[in-house]
Amino acid sequence: MNLSTMRDRLRQDLHDEDTANQRWTDGELDRHIQRAVRDFSLSAPLEAKSALSTTAASRDLSIAGLTDLVAIEAVEYPTGDYPPAYVPYSVWLSTLTMLIDSTPGGAESVNVYHTKLHTLDATSSTLPSRFEDVVATGAGAYAALEWASFATNRVNVGGQDVWRDYLTWGQERLAEFERALARHGRRNAVRARSLYRPATTPVDQSTVTGP
Repeated sequence: MNLSTMRDRLRQDLHDEDTANQRWTDGELDRHIQRAVRDFSLSAPLEAKSALSTTAASRDLSIAGLTDLVAIEAVEYPTGDYPPAYVPYSVWLSTLTMLIDSTPGGAESVNVYHTKLHTLDATSSTLPSRFEDVVATGAGAYAALEWASFATNRVNVGGQDVWRDYLTWGQERLAEFERALARHGRRNAVRARSLYRPATTPVDQSTVTGP
């Protein structure tokens, strides 16, 4: 899948395959596709892991290089332990601060687990293939609704009600897209995970005596 393939699929959905009389330009469809990709990404983002390096005597890490960032999920420090050692953290603007007692040394590795926007460009896509139809549905909805808004009260070759047909179709597709986002959204997934080690060793109740 790439942007051109998605655009062709979208023209099929919109019945806009007549190259001599197209309602939407490639640029317009690309804009609607990218909007749908972004909306899908905010619901089911791409999972990623990035290795950052510490600065001596500082708990701060720059996350400016984490492009298309959606959210930080976990911070592993130090790296290489088993089970992994995850630390609490705070984020403000482009700075991530590890909330740890001692300051790190210089050039120590820190693994940052985060989510980011999906990409769909001229050569590739990070969208899972099972969700390509979801994105096509959203893009089709946005394209139809924009055209319906533009065509209202204008003379249309297809008849006076052609804009209304696109409006209804677009609204139905948008509702379908939103249902799919709710169904597949990451927040609705069951995720069993433990990000932080306990601060203290749990007490063995079998050794506790007395009231």
